[in-house]
Amino acid sequence: MATAEPIIMPGYQGEAIHGPYDDPDDPDGTLYEARMRSYLGGASVEQAFELFSAAAPEGWRVELVEGEIYVVPPANGEHEEIVSELSGQVRDHDRGLGRYTGIGLNVPGASGTGHVIPDLVIAPKGSFHDEEEWHEPAPVLMVAEVTSASTATRDRDTKIRGYARAGIPIYLLIDREEGEVMVYSDPSGDDYAKSLKHKLGLAVPLPAPLGFELDTAEF
Repeated sequence: MATAEPIIMPGYQGEAIHGPYDDPDDPDGTLYEARMRSYLGGASVEQAFELFSAAAPEGWRVELVEGEIYVVPPANGEHEEIVSELSGQVRDHDRGLGRYTGIGLNVPGASGTGHVIPDLVIAPKGSFHDEEEWHEPAPVLMVAEVTSASTATRDRDTKIRGYARAGIPIYLLIDREEGEVMVYSDPSGDDYAKSLKHKLGLAVPLPAPLGFELDTAEF
């Protein structure tokens, strides 16, 4: 594949689909876009989301965020090392907390329900002990996202709204591109009442319900 950019399918509009292409006869994806428009036809965004979810390669994430479909390739090793370190520090703080990667959450969208797969979800152990693919966010204490070049804008802006509407107490954003850590807390409406910025590499206080100091020196 030529790139590792996400496919973006604007919800309800059907205006464009952008993504990775591996056809040497269609290097800029023009023919691919035309085929996908024809294939999706008049499908609703939920129907299109189901189609993309079924067709996505193993390891790719398909999300519905604020009415737009994103198909994102697997993250690189540096990204996963940060997620692993974060997960380990949460474990050391409280072994009664579950640390979930690859868990799908339902979050309220601007219109309809969104479906997201955060990089890390923190909730009491046993919170997702069922066979559902998408889970209600009620037990979630914190979600964390680690930016990549192709997801940074969405992580910094669009996803905040759904996490806040869902009432998730803490949204932790580890922004590799900006060298910053953002801690959002006190959800109110479609935003968080509090947002604190820290330099990546320093100690970062996490508020209740976690209530411990995160060491980002290893990030």
